Amino acid sequence: MDLSVPVTDDVTLHVRHRPGTAPSPGSLPFLLVHGMASSARLWDEVADHLAAAGHAVYAVDLRGHGDSDTPETGYDTPTAVADLVAVAAALGLDRVVVAGHSWGGNVSVRLTAEHPELVAALALVDGGWLEPATSFPSWDAFVGALRPASLEGATVQSVSDYFRAIHPDWSPAAIEAAVATMRVNPDGSLSRRMSTEQHMSILRSIWNEPPGPWYAAIAVPTLLMPAIPKGADGKWADRIRSRIRETTAELRHATMREYRDSEHDLHAQHPRRVAEDLLGLAHGVQPVRTAR
Repeated sequence: MDLSVPVTDDVTLHVRHRPGTAPSPGSLPFLLVHGMASSARLWDEVADHLAAAGHAVYAVDLRGHGDSDTPETGYDTPTAVADLVAVAAALGLDRVVVAGHSWGGNVSVRLTAEHPELVAALALVDGGWLEPATSFPSWDAFVGALRPASLEGATVQSVSDYFRAIHPDWSPAAIEAAVATMRVNPDGSLSRRMSTEQHMSILRSIWNEPPGPWYAAIAVPTLLMPAIPKGADGKWADRIRSRIRETTAELRHATMREYRDSEHDLHAQHPRRVAEDLLGLAHGVQPVRTAR
């Protein structure tokens, strides 16, 4: 089910909603947050599993992404948080399990810290600990690594073939979702949904507004889900784990479930496993006790 949710007077966000199959009393809804230059569609297979287990699922296209509006401004973490709060209010959501991927993890951390009444549990899917100022020698080096590639000459077919080649274990639905993160033009060519300036604005926010200062304010169960790249030897894998544990040390109720031999887009590569881990997180949340 597709929902259109106004978040400001002139910005409407698109939400992919699954009501859940025979939800049981107390089943927590899920709010799924994608990363930069991605979209809610990458969550589709995870959302199917969550809904089949009886949970309502809401996957949001952040502004400038997917089928949401693309205003000129607002491409930063605080605005993304404000937009999600507006979505939750419009849809009457409270006590949700928030899962954020990549930059969406950073957004989800701040959402949880600033709005503890809204979030019952938090999952960080290979993100939520992005602090590039500690990983790159300079802003220019960071931008050089993440500047969007040119799409000159790219078509649906050529990009689909490319994604199938580099992601051989992704499903056809995941490949289609990855292509759909871009705009398909009438002639079959592809272009970016966001301008270079808007993309750079998100990068600047990631650089200037790391999630670390918000960890101490988070009191809900938190699941860290890092990808350990294929080919990472023991020392490399240990460095990844150690860096994440050190960065997130102030998260008081965090546990880690690592994904070995995996890619950054865990939700596209391992949708069933990601869903199972998210369900385990949700089922471990203590119910709210009401006064008699």
